[in-house]
Amino acid sequence: MGSLSRRNVLAGGAVAAVGAMGITGCADGGNQAGAPSGDGHTVAGKPVHSAPPGAAGSPVAASARLIGDGSTSDSGAQPHQPVPERLEPGQRPPQFVVFSWDGAGEDSKKLFSHFRQVAQETKATMTFFLSGIYLLPESKQDLYLPPGHKPGASDIGYLKDEHIRATLQQVGPAWLEGHEIGTHFNGHFCSPSSGVGTWSPSQWRSEIEQAVGFVTKWRTHTGFHDLPALPFDYSKELIGSRTPCLLGRDNLLPTAKALGWQYDASSPGGNQVWPGKRGGLWEFPLQSIPFPGHSFQVLSMDYNMLANQSNANINGDPAQRPYWQHQSYASYMAGFNRTYTTNRAPYFIGNHFESWNGGIYMKSVEQALREIAVQPDVRLVSFRQLVQWLEAQDPAVLAKLRTLDVGQKPADWRDYTGGKPAARTAPAKAPATASA
Repeated sequence: MGSLSRRNVLAGGAVAAVGAMGITGCADGGNQAGAPSGDGHTVAGKPVHSAPPGAAGSPVAASARLIGDGSTSDSGAQPHQPVPERLEPGQRPPQFVVFSWDGAGEDSKKLFSHFRQVAQETKATMTFFLSGIYLLPESKQDLYLPPGHKPGASDIGYLKDEHIRATLQQVGPAWLEGHEIGTHFNGHFCSPSSGVGTWSPSQWRSEIEQAVGFVTKWRTHTGFHDLPALPFDYSKELIGSRTPCLLGRDNLLPTAKALGWQYDASSPGGNQVWPGKRGGLWEFPLQSIPFPGHSFQVLSMDYNMLANQSNANINGDPAQRPYWQHQSYASYMAGFNRTYTTNRAPYFIGNHFESWNGGIYMKSVEQALREIAVQPDVRLVSFRQLVQWLEAQDPAVLAKLRTLDVGQKPADWRDYTGGKPAARTAPAKAPATASA
């Protein structure tokens, strides 16, 4: 498949044709965790004070109420959350940017802990989509009953026991620092015949219940009794997801809505415009962004860069890697600059904790994150925080913002966020001329 027909590639291992465009999305798990081998930060004017770096295994508050087998707990409202405010009439919206991570496990690469530290340094909050089986020991894999597959089957690997422990030591402190813990479900099946794209709403419910169960019963499954409970009630905190391979969301949405979820981040074909709802959930897609050096765009995810640069080979030409790293960084920045300087639509970047092509995508996304973080009026938030801000806005204002096209810059923000309409100057009339 030529590069022009591969513009937005989205699901590792599975390529779905959409018109003339081949799409590929979230990776198939290769080289993911477990795969075989604020002060000054505000949301609409309210400060978000970053928590001090939490020590791994920090205990929950003594007043926390343990849930079930003690794997999770109710420790009250999540700390370090912004208080959303409505836009003032005529106010230009802040530039929201969401960095999200699929899989979100801690293995020997220690990328979960690294990006928690990056978040501390940049006053950012993020969304970590946790794979449920990353808390299930491989020795207990038959407890996982994936829809349409034999017990214990998975297209991503199970974590080693020491990496399950390390992941638990990241998840709790991350939540206490204000980050969101979403879900990336479990087995990451991309097959066109039996993968998540074929699942019914009831099969999705089974997958979700199991993902939640692995998070809420890790103590029973692992036998780790020396680690503190996770400081949240996952059944209440979980309000959104990204599906494996960006597939299957049509049948997921009814189940997600019934469970009270509030958003879905699985769409592979989004543009940089203000989000709306689909099936009653906010739709936060991966977005098509400029791809320097090409006439086509690429989706805002590391796997899509990989697919277009080295044909999805995670060990591509080492001589090309410096160029590819700069190109992916430039693409992230081009996407940011296009919306930041025009319609201010929220910007979504989705990545994995991976080391593809020598780790160049981890370097490029961190470089972009740090550069974006210092720009005026930028809010680095989680999907959960963005939902709360959107829900606080005047629906009529959001509807007007959704009329702004990609790269469209308002002449006057009062035309979109209210207030006295901008004065219009009538075109000057041509001077009258005397007839002969």
